[in-house]
Amino acid sequence: MFKKTAFASAIAALALVPLSQAQAADYQLDTEGQHAFVQFKISHLGFSYLLGSFEKFDGQFSYDSEDLDASSAEIEVQVDSLNSNHAERDRHILSGDFLNASEFPTATFTSTGFESTGEDEGVLTGDLTLHGETQEIEMPVTLLGEGDDPWGNSRAGFEGTTTLLLSDYGIDMSDFPEAMHEVELYVTFEGIRQ
Repeated sequence: MFKKTAFASAIAALALVPLSQAQAADYQLDTEGQHAFVQFKISHLGFSYLLGSFEKFDGQFSYDSEDLDASSAEIEVQVDSLNSNHAERDRHILSGDFLNASEFPTATFTSTGFESTGEDEGVLTGDLTLHGETQEIEMPVTLLGEGDDPWGNSRAGFEGTTTLLLSDYGIDMSDFPEAMHEVELYVTFEGIRQ
């Protein structure tokens, strides 16, 4: 989510890159103001889609519009904060059949690199840990904007999306249609410069 001026690290989307970080500005996710979201979309039996979000998470990112290599991001999500607007379904998703939130209460993302693909966009690389399994993922990201807000803070905002194969994280979907074997993850957030 970094541009040439970018979300060189969103989640950036989501440990921080140690080299040249002294020159990058540090931002805290604005979760209290509800300007940050971690959402998901998965097929429902191939007929429609199930949309949901994780309501509790925190994180930070470092961003330097002049040196994207100094940018990074990390985020931690409370898995049991999943909300798909259906309590019984949420309990099932959080059970041992799927996310097993009691054994794996958090999911984490830590960036490991960023490659610019345009003035306001790039691909963020990092390690995602979910359901006790860690996989390297790539997330195309876009800088939404940066600057001062009316209250004297400096902000930057990004969005990114990626698709996860659930079996990569030890989640068995073999009893379900192939359309349900993947989940799309979408993140968007503002950070307040510290």
